[in-house]
Amino acid sequence: MKKYNFSAGPSILPQETIEETAKAILDFNGSSFSLMEVSHRGKDFQAVMDEAVELFKELLEIPSGYSVLFLGGGASLQFCMVPFNLLEKKAAYLNTGTWASKALKEAKLFGEVVEVASSKAANFTYIPKDYTIPTDADYFHITTNNTIFGTELHTDLDSPVTLVADMSSDIFSRPVDVSKYGLIYGGAQKNLAPAGVTFVIVKDELLGKVNRPIPTMLDYRTHIENGSMFNTPPVVPVFAALQTLRWLKANGGIAAMYKRNKEKAALLYDEIDRNPVFKGACQVEDRSLMNVCFVLSSEYEGNDAAFLEFAKERGLYELKGHRSVGGFRASIYNAMPIEGVQALVDTMKEFEKKIAK
Repeated sequence: MKKYNFSAGPSILPQETIEETAKAILDFNGSSFSLMEVSHRGKDFQAVMDEAVELFKELLEIPSGYSVLFLGGGASLQFCMVPFNLLEKKAAYLNTGTWASKALKEAKLFGEVVEVASSKAANFTYIPKDYTIPTDADYFHITTNNTIFGTELHTDLDSPVTLVADMSSDIFSRPVDVSKYGLIYGGAQKNLAPAGVTFVIVKDELLGKVNRPIPTMLDYRTHIENGSMFNTPPVVPVFAALQTLRWLKANGGIAAMYKRNKEKAALLYDEIDRNPVFKGACQVEDRSLMNVCFVLSSEYEGNDAAFLEFAKERGLYELKGHRSVGGFRASIYNAMPIEGVQALVDTMKEFEKKIAK
């Protein structure tokens, strides 16, 4: 029986990424040494870093004047690195979920922060639409995909000030006009690589403008000047990220991923809307292509554990929803094949026949 991993993160990765990384851990580039023990400053690993940066730029069509960095600390460290480097007087934040709230909280340590809008009162079931971005803000921060609540910004916003985005869980899932952003960051463990590496895309001209002293490790310029090797980088996740980037390119790039992701999401959302046992957890127009959140209809409440066990018996794992939402969450990142989504849809139909009143 084929098993499918619907975990929100760490999450499913392309099989090629797993296999090539496993090989390199045993023997990197025919050296008889493990990837885990070779010098990060050796020419073989430098080639890995260089190719990963170049593929990042190629796949996202990143304009000149931007740097791509591979750092440690996860997206959570970026919650403070962003304001450390960019916030001089005021920053604006759109609050669309748990991670956006955490980013906003950290920024308040560095200066005035304006929450331009929030959907917290509705348990983050939608993306706010009507708000004004203060033109005197140093930057405007958004979280493009909300893994916990299953909402997503589907287009690149037009901002009168520098736009900063946490794209941890939807990077490479749809085309992005990087020129509209001053900085994009994200943890890799949802759609790119194992946990342990964080990507940052930053417009070089934005840096060096704040008056505060910045600790060396928290200054983006440090890492730009040293090619992400000021200190030892997370070599295994970077290598794995390269394999995923190669896989993305070999499978048609971002345009092809976007087409596949829309097809997968439509298949699952159509079943959620058709099946009387289930219902969606957020507003239709803001539904995420990456994290599909749904719950049981009111007349079937109390059967969560039964459905999770029913799904597991059919090879479907990690479908339990976050405690903030309850119900179920199917994370269908780039590496999830449509066959996995179809298996979930078939299981939902079976469950309907089993318990429908």
